Amino acid sequence: MAPIHDHPGEYAAGDPIKLIGIRETALSLDEVFRAVGDDAAGGTALFVGTVRNHDGGADVDELGYSCHPSAEAEMRRIAEKVVAEYPVRALAAVHRVGDLKVGDLAVVVGVSCPHRGEAFEACRKLIDDLKHEVPIWKHQKFSDGTQEWVGAC
Repeated sequence: MAPIHDHPGEYAAGDPIKLIGIRETALSLDEVFRAVGDDAAGGTALFVGTVRNHDGGADVDELGYSCHPSAEAEMRRIAEKVVAEYPVRALAAVHRVGDLKVGDLAVVVGVSCPHRGEAFEACRKLIDDLKHEVPIWKHQKFSDGTQEWVGAC
């Protein structure tokens, strides 16, 4: 059943997908937050994925992300699904590739909706689907000299 909109402002004007990108440079929270700003949104949710210093009980020294050439198109496809499912006013998603250090931003996504609950749900759906469906891989190097490749976002 389609949601009932109480106000015309609950419909996004134009394309609500404001920013989709794969970046070789540092990510910006401010850029994503500005991209999802909307006067008709009562809720804005951001998710920031950072490089942590451990995984599976092992210390991580560094990692690198790489992606398939279709990764950005897949991000857009997922964003379109989220926009179709939720009353999204604005949506943004950027992912880093290349070598990263512990603490670096790996992924930043944001969604604004008329209400906070919708924003939280849409943001969670966006990051979860990006992680599971976009062809981005993580190469982790551990303190003990071992390495591993994992599908990640």
